[in-house]
Amino acid sequence: MNEQTEVDGGKDPSSGRAGSDHPARDESGRDHADGQAQRGEDEEGASATGPSASPRRGRLARWSRRAALTGAALLVAVTAASCLYNVVTADRAAPPPGLSYVQAADIRTRYQRWGDSGTPVVLVHGAFESVDTWSRLAPLLARHHRVYALDLTGYGYSGRRGPYTVDHFTRQLLGFLDAMGLGGPGERPLLVGHSSGAAMVAEAALREPRRIGGLMLLDGDALDTGAGPPPALRYVLIDPYRTSLLRLGAGSDWLVRRIYRAQCGPGCPALDGAGLDQWRRPLRVPGAEDALWSMMGEGVPGLPRDRLSRLRDVRLPKSVVFGERDDVFSTSTPAQTARRIGAPKPVLIPEARHLAMISHPDAVAAAVEDLARTMTSATGKAGR
Repeated sequence: MNEQTEVDGGKDPSSGRAGSDHPARDESGRDHADGQAQRGEDEEGASATGPSASPRRGRLARWSRRAALTGAALLVAVTAASCLYNVVTADRAAPPPGLSYVQAADIRTRYQRWGDSGTPVVLVHGAFESVDTWSRLAPLLARHHRVYALDLTGYGYSGRRGPYTVDHFTRQLLGFLDAMGLGGPGERPLLVGHSSGAAMVAEAALREPRRIGGLMLLDGDALDTGAGPPPALRYVLIDPYRTSLLRLGAGSDWLVRRIYRAQCGPGCPALDGAGLDQWRRPLRVPGAEDALWSMMGEGVPGLPRDRLSRLRDVRLPKSVVFGERDDVFSTSTPAQTARRIGAPKPVLIPEARHLAMISHPDAVAAAVEDLARTMTSATGKAGR
């Protein structure tokens, strides 16, 4: 019994009893320590993301609110200023006195005539131009021709009635020929179309070739290239801002002169007060702003490539004339245009830019005279 007692009560390490009490306490202690450490890390992480992140989010929210309030206040201020400016500048200009008008199709059309004899020549302007754009060329042509120029609807001082499309412009042009008694035997005019006006004279020749004597595309390829402001602009730039911008632009002497110099070059006379008024006043007559905005939505008028190419089959004397330094078009455009419509090699006017009839009226007049002689020769051969 005593020996057994000694064996049972001894501390045998392999029994796992008395000797195992300490390891259990050690593991429990380590678990407890690990738990404490983990909780400490969690608390430390919470203190890093919670308390410090919350002020950052708060500051961001405050800044966002301030930015929104500042933007709203600025929009209100700009809108108020725009509305006030539009009210102050609401008076519209009257057309100059002494202008001549005729009904051409559905448009009350302003026109001017020079000369009393010779082959009729009809001048058709381009975008943002008018009868007055021809004031340096027309008197030169009037030495040997009856010269006519008209304001297309939406420009100058003709009535403003949309749509501002090639079809509508061409109907006005053909109506103008009717009103002037042109288009019959012995009265077939030479049509000269400048810039986008080239599309209208080309379309008129396609529709009524027997009424046309000859065709000149001056600084224009007559193509619908999609040129113009992005269509979305009309939905983004809304009133009152668009009206303010148009009036500010038209009212800036610096801007008008800058655009004029860029398009016309050093060969053009400087714009004095009368010159500025010639370009600016048509934008200030009643209805001009709405028409201009509508035209911006339509884009620059032109013909599809396949439609224009049909001119090759129209038996008319034709000519293509460009300023040699016209940067509105590529250097290859004149030759491509001549080939496309079946015209001879293009005439390039040295040093001229896009407004060749203003900067180099003598050279343009000489090109018109050459085409008129070709017309006379062609008429004589047809008569024989």
